[in-house]
Amino acid sequence: MMVVNAPTSNIHTAAEHAVALLLATARQIPAADRTLREKTWKRSSFNGTEILGKTVGVVGLGRIGQLFAQRLAAFETHVIAYDPYLPAARAAQLGIELVDIDELVKRSDFISVHLPKTKETAGLINAERLATAKDGLIIVNAARGGLIDEDALYDALVSGKVRAAGLDVFNTEPCTDSKLFDLDNVVVTPHLGASTSEAQDRAGTDVAKSVLLALAGEFVPEAVNVSGGPVGEEVAPWLDLVRKLGLLAGTLSPEAVQNIQVIVSGELSAENVEILGLAALRGLFSASSDEPVTFVNAPALAEQRGVSVEVDKHSEALTHRSAVEVRAVAADGTVTAVAGALTGLQQIEKIVNVNGRSFDLRAEGHNIVVHYQDRPGVLGTLGTVLGNAGIDIQAAALSQDVEGEGATVILRVDRVVGDAEVSEVVAQLDARVAQVDLS
Repeated sequence: MMVVNAPTSNIHTAAEHAVALLLATARQIPAADRTLREKTWKRSSFNGTEILGKTVGVVGLGRIGQLFAQRLAAFETHVIAYDPYLPAARAAQLGIELVDIDELVKRSDFISVHLPKTKETAGLINAERLATAKDGLIIVNAARGGLIDEDALYDALVSGKVRAAGLDVFNTEPCTDSKLFDLDNVVVTPHLGASTSEAQDRAGTDVAKSVLLALAGEFVPEAVNVSGGPVGEEVAPWLDLVRKLGLLAGTLSPEAVQNIQVIVSGELSAENVEILGLAALRGLFSASSDEPVTFVNAPALAEQRGVSVEVDKHSEALTHRSAVEVRAVAADGTVTAVAGALTGLQQIEKIVNVNGRSFDLRAEGHNIVVHYQDRPGVLGTLGTVLGNAGIDIQAAALSQDVEGEGATVILRVDRVVGDAEVSEVVAQLDARVAQVDLS
């Protein structure tokens, strides 16, 4: 049974709330509102601070942290960030300077925390670090309670080391009694980060979409109980191509497959690509299963059939900026290797290599793969056999003979090639023939 949630439904709402808290603390809006409602005009008492040109430290550059950083950049701030898990290349793409947590606290005029609470992150902003901060720091936490030591924060607020704080989360919730609530330079809200009507509507819509995907046997990005880890936006477009590569490798393997190896090269190797192992398994088993193969049941099928899967990464790009190779290893050690890439602005799925032979063919439609000893007239014979059967060749890709081991041609045709035609090709060309539907 698949369990789904909607973790991205509230990320924009949460980022906006953090921005709101930062602005409210910088301009002392709640305190000013309160005094005016008390019939007191104290304009001179609420001298705020601009964020223009200031350094904003973002602690945690996950989905919400990145959205927050993008919004603060629009205020013409300088954004620095601490995130030990974010590749430097990704931070550079975002235009954000990565620093360690101690440097972030020392350099920041504003700090916003966007981390999960773990053993490592609990109390990350503590008394020792706050002591090194600039005088007048403003700090916001709309992520999880306990990331900031509340006692240390209270002392820093009272002393003036920290000018103000905006808090949406607390060590213990619900929280209705805290000494922080007694301070005028603290803006507090009762964990409202996800509380907008749009976020709630989006959550329902996202869950409904996930259910439809699950019923169709497709990949469900937000399935809780699917192994393979999270799927980033850079990885998701590769899932179907890798499924096709797994299907093609399994179809071409002369023996039962015992091990699947997925090798990711180039820029894609910087991402979390564990899910591609499941995508390859899904393709491998789809040719021999009478039930839909999904990301949920693929691991169980692998265990039943004794098939292991490995995912490896190489940062060096060979012929494409990113590529994925799937190797199907049979029990006798025979390796069948196929590789694919997404090409062009439209990210067209291409087969780019089969067993060391280069190709450039869209990974789509019904295909017949013919391996033969290279000699004149082979393509003519293939065309004649298929033409006599009324089969239209829609696309073709040919590799040359590799070190006397024969050549391979892949033909995309308009329908399945019948047994009689396959037998004729085998007889006339002494060829190995396989068919695979890459739809």
